[in-house]
Formats: sequence, C-alpha cells, structure tokens
Amino acid sequence: MLISPAPFVRDSELRRTSGVLGLAMARNSPFTEIMKMSRRDAMKTAAAGSALLAAPSFVRGQNLNSRLQLASIGSDGKGHSDISEMSSHDRQKYVALCDVDLGRKAAQQLHPDVPFYQDFRAMLSEKESEIDAVTISTPDHTHAYAALTAMNLGKHVYCQKPLTHTVEEARLVTDTAREKGLITRMGNQIHSHEFYRTAVALVQSGTIGKVRQVHTWCGSVGHGRSGYLDRPSRIDKIPDAFSWDLWLGGAPARPWVEGRVYHPFSWRDWQDFGTGSVGDFGCHILDPVYSALGITGPASNFQAHHSGMNDEVWPAQTTYQFTVQPTEFTIDETIRITWNDGGRLPSARSPHVPKMMKLPKSGSMMIGEAGTLILPHVAAPMVWLEGEVPLESIEPVESVNHYHGWIDGCLSGKQPSCGFDHGGLLTETCLLGNIAVRYPNQRLIWDAKAMTLQGAEG
Repeated sequence: MLISPAPFVRDSELRRTSGVLGLAMARNSPFTEIMKMSRRDAMKTAAAGSALLAAPSFVRGQNLNSRLQLASIGSDGKGHSDISEMSSHDRQKYVALCDVDLGRKAAQQLHPDVPFYQDFRAMLSEKESEIDAVTISTPDHTHAYAALTAMNLGKHVYCQKPLTHTVEEARLVTDTAREKGLITRMGNQIHSHEFYRTAVALVQSGTIGKVRQVHTWCGSVGHGRSGYLDRPSRIDKIPDAFSWDLWLGGAPARPWVEGRVYHPFSWRDWQDFGTGSVGDFGCHILDPVYSALGITGPASNFQAHHSGMNDEVWPAQTTYQFTVQPTEFTIDETIRITWNDGGRLPSARSPHVPKMMKLPKSGSMMIGEAGTLILPHVAAPMVWLEGEVPLESIEPVESVNHYHGWIDGCLSGKQPSCGFDHGGLLTETCLLGNIAVRYPNQRLIWDAKAMTLQGAEG
C-alpha cells in the first residue's frame, strides 16, 4: 500500500547551477511527505522502494487469454492519444485513469466506465492489485517520480519522452527498470515508423559506407509556445476542476496563470517543467542516429552556444555538439554529433549532396565514406552517393506499432526495442545539452560512470 496522498512539501528554491550542475539541476523535492528532502534523495528513496511491492507485475500474463490491465497517469492531450493507441490492442483493458485536470473530458469519454482519479498516488493505492502496467503522459518534471513509484510496485511502464527531467533521474529510472526486470518503452513512437526504420537499415547495410559525421536539427523555437521570456507577475484564480498543486508536483511553487502559459502545453518552454527543444525533439530526431550507428555508450565531450537565456525559459536557439565512442558503423576514433534548433541549420555541407539542395525544417544528416543520408523528421529518407547521384531505389522497412509492441512485450515478457536502456541513454544525451547551455562556449567533459563533470567554470 502506498503512502496516502498528503499536501506537497517543497524546499526553498536552490540555484539551478549549484554544485556540479546539480545533476538533478537543484530542483525541489518531488511528491514527498518527508520534510526538507532533496529531489536527489527523494528519487533515491523512490528507486530503493524497499517498502513497496517490487515483484514484476502481470500474473494474468500466465493465461494466454487474459488481458493486460492498464492505468494512465496523465490522460488528456498526449495522454489521450496514448490511451487511444493502447486501447486498439485486443488484449488490454484500462482499469484506471488519472489526470490533475478533471475538466478535460476526452479520456473519460473514451472509457466512461473506468474510475477516474486526480492524484496518481491515490489511484495506485486503491487499484494496485488490479494494475499490471501504466502509461505516463505528464509534463517532463513529473515523469521520474511517477515511473519510479509504479516500477517499485512491479508495474511495467510506458513513459513519454524525454524519459525524465534531469540526468540523475534518467539513471535512476533506467537502473530501476533493469533491476526489477520490467518491460518498458519510451514514447518516441517515430522509432517504430517506416521512415526511421528504413534509415537505420540503409546505414547498417553499408549503403553510405562508414559514417564520419552527423548533424541533427530542429525547427522548433524555444519559448515560442507561451510567448513569455520571463515569469508572469499576475495571479489568476485556479479553476475548480484543476489541481495546480498536483500539477506542480515537486517543482518550485509559483502562482497559477490562466491561458497558454503553463498548462496544458506551454510548460515545455519553462526550465522548471520542460526540457526545451532538445528535450522535446531530441529523443525523436537523435533516435535513428543512435539506432543506425548502434550507439550504446554515453556522450562525453560536449559544448553549446545559444542565443541567450535566463533562469526561467530555455534559449530560443541552441547549437550543441558532443562526441560518442566509435561503433562498427563509424570510421573515426570518436564521432562528433551536432544538434541545432530554433531554425538553425547545419553549417557543414556534405560532399555528396548538391549545394542547392534545401534541407528539411527538422531532421538528421549522416555523412559517410560513400554517401550521405538525409532523414527529414517524419518523412522518407534520401540518399546521395559519390558524384551527387541520388539513390533512387530504396526498399522501405515496414512500420510496426510502437504501442502494441510494448503491450506484446508485457504479455510475453520479452523486452521490445526502445526500452528504458535506450530511452535513458537518449534522454541523458539531450539533458547534457541543457547543462551545456548553462556554460556557453565551454568544453565540458562528462565522466558517465562517475557522473562527474569537468571543465565548467563558475
């Protein structure tokens, strides 16, 4: 049985750049009744989970005719589409839904007979024996605590991208899933799409030769959703059906402001809640790069510069470079990957691609010995070979259902691709970029094993 819900307790706000960038970015305690517990200690307590039931769930999976019984944490917006996709599988059943905003009715209309909760802790306390697995579709800053709480009850977890809000949370979530033997998947559904799967197959078949350079970019502009560059000063009345306190979770308290400022979507711009463009899109756009090149180790040497930032919102434009260790699909001792967002495009051009070729708004480019692959975000890959000759015949790799693949994995006990090992690595890579923006133009060395950072000044 979980601790019964109680009012959230928050520490006094700390400087986000304290310590070795805090790793947890010096955030406040998430969803805890323990006074003055740091966010890091709270995550470790949740990860330990000794007082909670920790055996992997799905007793019903022993019976081939039984259904996977699901619950959702965050049931509107992206949560609604996740529930809709999961609900199309013929061997699942939703037994509980949860959203902090009871005024959003889409999920309740989809499953009108399913109990609906406002606090996921109450849902897990009351429905723990019925739930096999959970989907998490909340703002980034509450992913880790919801995931750790569910996993420590032995529940399989599908969690939206990025997997967590901080680097240390990504490690805790990844390690907990592995230690408990749970079936997990990160919600970057493009991982399973024909376009991305085809790009991976092209690179791994040797079509462009071994890869020597990678560029990725995203057209999304930071703080473009809310339109705010700094925190609004006004205070508005909180809607009766909405729990602002539950929505805030362990983030520093601030007044509610109505409109598209925080909830339901513009939270992505704010450092306390979201992870900016690299967190929002990096786990999509970098995924086929990591998959195609077989990258399983962490980024190490990284640097960023940007258009300017404060302590509230992420930069409007960022360039972020990092290196990873070589794989069988790369040519050099290390390979450099460059990320751009906010409309910035790669400064380097490929020797294979015509100079007049217009790059897509968002996508990735892998430059190999024998050719270059350009993969637009959610469009078919294009390949140019030596002499600027396009590859006209590309055999597509069929899409698979990302959502159904996770349910099938929960039922069979076989971990599908893009579990928390892969998702955690992608998330860590993206969030290291959000550390680098706090130290612009400085070369930073990340010791992934020790989780220490060298080179940061100030």
